[in-house]
Amino acid sequence: MSISVHPLLGVGSVSPGDDLGTLIAAALAPIEPRLQPSDVLVVCQKIVSKAEGRVVDLATVTPGPQAVEFAKGHEKDAALVELALAEATEVLRMGSGHLITATGPGFICANAGIDRSNQNREGEVTLLPVDADASARRLRAALAERLGVELGVLVSDTFGRPWRLGQLDFAIGAAGLEVLDDHAGRADWRGRRLEHTLIAVADQLAAAAGLVMGKADGVPAALIRGYAYRAGNSGAATLVRPRDEDLFR
Repeated sequence: MSISVHPLLGVGSVSPGDDLGTLIAAALAPIEPRLQPSDVLVVCQKIVSKAEGRVVDLATVTPGPQAVEFAKGHEKDAALVELALAEATEVLRMGSGHLITATGPGFICANAGIDRSNQNREGEVTLLPVDADASARRLRAALAERLGVELGVLVSDTFGRPWRLGQLDFAIGAAGLEVLDDHAGRADWRGRRLEHTLIAVADQLAAAAGLVMGKADGVPAALIRGYAYRAGNSGAATLVRPRDEDLFR
């Protein structure tokens, strides 16, 4: 199997209310050879959030006592802390300058996934989409209408990892493909039966796309070609480990 990852150029700046399907379709149209249903489009969360109006001016946020106290002790922006607390469904850690939260369907990330980089105006931040799986489904349907091809679509974001240094792109929204590939019951190359191998396909694809979607490069999307994914609509929320299986909380 040979896989290629192509940065999607020409999307431009995205603002609340913009038709993301039209913008992405225009950037995909010149790609040769023609788009195939086996292609996977990975789109960064930020432009999805901007198009959906998930943008907040920090100057409009009034921090509460908890946010003010934490911000003062750790040289943080109290308005940003207030937003993170409001977006969080659970606060896992709040200390040493770190605010680790659960948000959305259970994604664990810093500051509820709120992002200050690459904003259209100073002082603005983007929040995660309300439902990134629904965002991926809408974008997939819009592209199918405009381009006549039903692609796999992922919405990605950059999260830290609890036991390793550095950040990595993860899938927070998915449409058109199964996000997990269960190898249980298959044989390895020596014929041994696999029992517990469950591959996070959507996260692997998001990470691959992240290699060409640098924050400083202004590339908000990438097209992955050559990966034989399984069609489906399990959604990225499926990737969240159920609470009763989490051994570390």
